[in-house]
Amino acid sequence: MKDSFSQLAGRRQFAMEYLYARLFTHNPELRSLFPLSMAETRERTFLMLASLIDNLDRQETVARQLGDLGQAHRKFGVKDSHYPAFFDSLLATVAYLSGTAWTAGLSEAWQAVLGYFAATMKAAAAADATRQPAWWIGEIVQHDQRTPTIAVLTIRPDRPFDYRPGQYLSLQVPKWPRVWRKYSIANAPRDNGLIDLHVRAVPGGMVSTALVSHSGTGDTVTLSAAHGDLTVPADPERDVVCVAGGTGLAPVKAIAEAIVGAGRPGRRRAVTLYVGARRGSDLYDIRDLATLRLAYPALTLVQVAESDHENSVLTGRLPDVVLTHPSFRNTEVYVAGPAGLVSAGTRALRARVPADRIHHDPLDLLRAASHPSLPGIPAD
Repeated sequence: MKDSFSQLAGRRQFAMEYLYARLFTHNPELRSLFPLSMAETRERTFLMLASLIDNLDRQETVARQLGDLGQAHRKFGVKDSHYPAFFDSLLATVAYLSGTAWTAGLSEAWQAVLGYFAATMKAAAAADATRQPAWWIGEIVQHDQRTPTIAVLTIRPDRPFDYRPGQYLSLQVPKWPRVWRKYSIANAPRDNGLIDLHVRAVPGGMVSTALVSHSGTGDTVTLSAAHGDLTVPADPERDVVCVAGGTGLAPVKAIAEAIVGAGRPGRRRAVTLYVGARRGSDLYDIRDLATLRLAYPALTLVQVAESDHENSVLTGRLPDVVLTHPSFRNTEVYVAGPAGLVSAGTRALRARVPADRIHHDPLDLLRAASHPSLPGIPAD
């Protein structure tokens, strides 16, 4: 299977163009499930297929990946009847690119594997449908423009929305149907059900620009279910160090809020929150964090900027400043932000912190953009 897939990988762009051309030619009704621009969808599809094939001998990993995909694709309107069309097109694509190497035995192997992929995804989607809706409609009840490019949005979902602090959701705006982007939820669950999202408008970012510059109170968005494993550590005896670059503050702020709100008697878990940006003026949520610190004296806030030194801000690269932390003994470390920062931060920390106590979202998730891709994973 892996050797066979390598034939496809050698012509990845052509292979994905062939796959979707065949899918839409034979099933034109499926085109409406996808965004107008397919370039990112094709790339995400290839990357997920490559990961699944590479992990075929790791059954637990493949089952988890497929389960996540089945659940995530509910928001795209994907139904059981859509799976055969996609996997038939994928089988035809592999066969075409294999040329004379394609045999009856290889065909049977691919059919068995793709049948397992489809069955696992459909089962996960069916199980998820018994627990929660495929999507929610959220109303923007507050739009707080913190900087020219960063806004904090407070959203009221139309139905109860369950999540754990540190998780993320996918979001779609009315202006760009079928284009989804992931945003971490920036608060611990509240009794009133409101959720905060920190959004930075990025150049060329259709959804982020719409949210920051063209949205306001009363506008609506579509939300998907929450996902992610970057959540509060279960062991209350371990202290926590959070490292946040830019809007990576959102998930670690939610984790810090959850720890502050736990209010258990006895020793308070120490929380140190390192917040970094390129310039001091880009540190956008300091007032809220200062309020959180007043409510929980065991929380320490360290502001870091690469330039524009201010009295209350340390100057330097965020990973370098974090390494000056006095002690990581019996500590869980959470790193969030752009993929480059997370990668650099985790590399620096490994010299002082056991790998199983450094937590972050998967790097491919941080780099990706979300589109339906059957089975491309949606990500931010």
